[in-house]
Amino acid sequence: MAFKIIVCAKQVPDTSEVKIDPVKNTIMREGVPSILNHDDANALEEALKIKDQYPDTTVTVITMGPPQAKDMLLECLAMGADEGVLVSDRAVGGSDTWATSNVLAAAINKLGEFDLIFAGRQAIDGDTAQVGPQLAEKLGLPQVTYVAEFKIESNMKDIKVKRVLEDGYEMIKIKTPCMLTAINELNVPRYMSIGGIYEAANKELKIWNAKDIAVDLNTVGLEASPTNVFRSFTPVPKGKGMMIEGDTQKDIAQNLLINLKAKHVI
Repeated sequence: MAFKIIVCAKQVPDTSEVKIDPVKNTIMREGVPSILNHDDANALEEALKIKDQYPDTTVTVITMGPPQAKDMLLECLAMGADEGVLVSDRAVGGSDTWATSNVLAAAINKLGEFDLIFAGRQAIDGDTAQVGPQLAEKLGLPQVTYVAEFKIESNMKDIKVKRVLEDGYEMIKIKTPCMLTAINELNVPRYMSIGGIYEAANKELKIWNAKDIAVDLNTVGLEASPTNVFRSFTPVPKGKGMMIEGDTQKDIAQNLLINLKAKHVI
């Protein structure tokens, strides 16, 4: 029996090139390249590692977004995923994390049975880390977030993970079906292969709208979202740092004291 993994991924703007509209205080996405969200790439990689070890595994990547998110799904297929699903509809546009999790839950229910759901901890364009846990709650799944190590037993039921905390970590055992959210310490995502790119070009993506997934329109989209972005802004840059130099540690300490006294810090 095939082991079925669903990976939730998001196409995000490359934050290294994002600019803020000075009038609207919103992110200017026009002309900004889009990429596979970093943590989602780690989630996909871990799913593909399971597939490498257990060839009967099938990996489906699902996303909600505009039509151009197809490019990200094709990238995922070229990395080794078996299937890509895009939910794209104006009715779901502007969804916050709560509404987005409603869309993804409906789409996953349409996909049918699964054994494991992987997602990234958070998206670099929002940093909320909310969609994964909300999705798990709506699907009635046990969940572990901030996963930095992963191991699944050969019975494909028992999983052991290392969950990172602010002051340490937890070792947790969990059984499938479940949901896990990945952080970048989990692995190093693979590149697309030439053969994978060729195969991806010949695969057909599933593209669904809100009607296809039978989601309640009163629970998705901007109007249904209980939260909204008030303002986006670029943080004020910090002052330039100063390198304290010296031939010996004593010289460095003396030069540091001189600079601190000059600035009236001490």
